[in-house]
Amino acid sequence: QVQLVESGGGLVQAGDSLRLSCAASGGTLSSYRMGWFRQAPGKEREFVALISKLGATSAYGDSVKERFRISRDNAKNTVYLQMDSLLPEDTAVYYCAADLGFRSSRESKDYDYWGQGTQVTVSS
Repeated sequence: QVQLVESGGGLVQAGDSLRLSCAASGGTLSSYRMGWFRQAPGKEREFVALISKLGATSAYGDSVKERFRISRDNAKNTVYLQMDSLLPEDTAVYYCAADLGFRSSRESKDYDYWGQGTQVTVSS
């Protein structure tokens, strides 16, 4: 069973950048498709990005396209989320998740393991 730990969140101003990291242990990261989700207070968990097992393909939620980029380093057992041009509406707790399934999914229910989340706050 893989354990996931997110880091890199913080308080930034609109227009700034942040890079989130998700460190995996207890498993081989290349066995999992990986995703990032976020949840703002009072809102449902939202899909942000996903990346295939070897990093060849990725997909993004409409609200973060062109601003966020997901990547992975399987040798370091780490997944990243580079977030540029941050907006106040990006404020949320960001979670990474691991998916053992056969197909890529944007649905949180399809992910098998989750980290504890890291807070990102963007001030205007």
